[in-house]
Amino acid sequence: MSLAGKISIEIGVHASAAKWFNLFATQLHHVQNLTERVHETKLHHGDDWHHNESIKHWTCTIDGKVTTYHESIESVDEPNKTITYKIFGEDIDHQYKVFKVIFQAIHKDHGGAFIKWTIEYERVGEEVDLPFGFIEYLNKGSRDVDGHLLKA
Repeated sequence: MSLAGKISIEIGVHASAAKWFNLFATQLHHVQNLTERVHETKLHHGDDWHHNESIKHWTCTIDGKVTTYHESIESVDEPNKTITYKIFGEDIDHQYKVFKVIFQAIHKDHGGAFIKWTIEYERVGEEVDLPFGFIEYLNKGSRDVDGHLLKA
């Protein structure tokens, strides 16, 4: 079995793709206030949440366990409303050599959007589970965030 792979999920949401992209591109620090699955986020290194060299520290619940990791922005593709995040450190490095999360907000013609989350990973060994728990965390968190974006 291969140690590297990719898994994705597409979620239909009510808020517009523009609202979603704006949140993740310019207001990421607010996510901790929009879902109970994120317990805390803080700027670990750097002075701007959205600069590629900044590193954020996240504490959240994944698979029923408190999980901590670091995150940095690898790339932003504004025309395609896509952001690639590198996830590393703490609880991630024990299981994965590579862990990237790709966010994409896709406009729907009749209102709302699709949010596509893709995880690209390379496990340190076959004993490490595939990151389905992280995909579920993104799925449930997206549903919480969508409710708040609709009110905004």
